[in-house]
Amino acid sequence: MFPRGALVMGVEPVLKFQSADERAKGLPVEQEADKGNGLPVWSVLVIDQAAERKTDAVVTVKIAAAHQPVPPEAIPGTDVRPVLFEGLTVTPWIDDKGCRSGAAGERHRCRAKLGYSLRATGMKPAVAKSVPKAA
Repeated sequence: MFPRGALVMGVEPVLKFQSADERAKGLPVEQEADKGNGLPVWSVLVIDQAAERKTDAVVTVKIAAAHQPVPPEAIPGTDVRPVLFEGLTVTPWIDDKGCRSGAAGERHRCRAKLGYSLRATGMKPAVAKSVPKAA
């Protein structure tokens, strides 16, 4: 998925949607739980170094874990945190929010696009390949 590598920007909890009524009642915002295992879901903001368009450069990978995943250490002297995702899965979905049915006799106008949902079971530091020194 990330042929040139990925860089972690941050990790935060995924929060459940809260209606205006729930907010008005002062109800606390709850963290989303994974449908499969019930664990809290965390969102890892990532830069895809192989993205061809700037709109595709920043992606989110969701991880279900009991505790907040800890990003790898930054490369000394930088804020760059190379990462490898364990158990990464990609699920395609159709974003049809741009679809509008035309009025009677008009053509259907659709600006639907293909989206991807990224999930992982964990993350670990990307190991830099060492370059042998010339003698």
